[in-house]
Amino acid sequence: MKLLLLACLSPKTGNNTTAERIRSHIESAGHTCELRDAAAFQSSAEVADLISRHPPFEGALAIHLFRAGSLLLDIQVPFGVIFGGTDINEDVKVEQKRVVMERVLLKARFAVAFTDKLKEEAKLFLLSQSCKIYVQPQGIQTEVSEKFCWTEFLRSSGLSVELTHELRVFLLVCGLRRVKDPLYLVDVFSEWHRENPLNVLVVIGPRYLFSNSGVRQKIDPVFSVEVEAVVKKTAGVFLAGARSQRELHAAMKRCFTVVNSSVSEGMSAAILEAMDLGVPVLARDIPGNAAVVHHESTGLLYSSPQEFLHQSQRLLSDRELRERLVRNGKVYVEEHHGLGQERETYQRLVDTLLSA
Repeated sequence: MKLLLLACLSPKTGNNTTAERIRSHIESAGHTCELRDAAAFQSSAEVADLISRHPPFEGALAIHLFRAGSLLLDIQVPFGVIFGGTDINEDVKVEQKRVVMERVLLKARFAVAFTDKLKEEAKLFLLSQSCKIYVQPQGIQTEVSEKFCWTEFLRSSGLSVELTHELRVFLLVCGLRRVKDPLYLVDVFSEWHRENPLNVLVVIGPRYLFSNSGVRQKIDPVFSVEVEAVVKKTAGVFLAGARSQRELHAAMKRCFTVVNSSVSEGMSAAILEAMDLGVPVLARDIPGNAAVVHHESTGLLYSSPQEFLHQSQRLLSDRELRERLVRNGKVYVEEHHGLGQERETYQRLVDTLLSA
């Protein structure tokens, strides 16, 4: 079977990693799966034209019900959709988008949600048959670059490397997008850094999109300028450029803790990757994060900057707590986010497209 997989493919993002992994699952079953960036298409008619070219595609998948799924409305082959997170958590609040997503979900052969909570939200806000929504957590696999240099990473991020081994690096993994809210902790962290200069916050993630012609542009130009200006004048907070997945995992493994400050998440791969790497997690208490971060068991949750500071201080002073979070986080990922179950689920769902 020849399948089209549409997703938002900004380099070095969680969406890109998820799409590549799902394509691998599909191709391991003997199918052909062509991955395309949803941003490269202006209309569903363009995708319909692509689908019909010889040799034609026999089915399609989309990651994100609105941004990618809406492009499948005019195709004449069966398709499935995978919720991205912001589609169900944020886009449903916009009536025009919600109507489009309802049409996509009604036409789709199946839908996949990363969590039970996301499935319940879809049932609540969208007209859908819940029987077609399957829950499949993200599969996680980490690999650390052997060539990664921690000192070089810190220096390139603007830190003094004289106290490299003493620094406690809080690593906030996110692109410069409003939904990731990278400035949420800046003020409280900067004040804390002034009290103890060894505590630093490093924001790492993609800032740019690349067009088909290779032209680079900021993901959110206005917001990126705002973030860069704030960080430049804020003590203890630094911006690191995006790295390859293996380099990012190496940086995560060397940091003190991985931080999440998002307003909305479907399922944060960075949180799960940190658990798999044996790094404690400090995550904002939102539904997508609370689905995988069980407070004081697999990680720590906070609901305000002040509570973030409190939980951070606990992590610094309570060695037993830190060890428990690391141990339980690793076990949780192994038990609930293995690649084997994810592979079986997507291969089985693709078979339903074949029988459509």
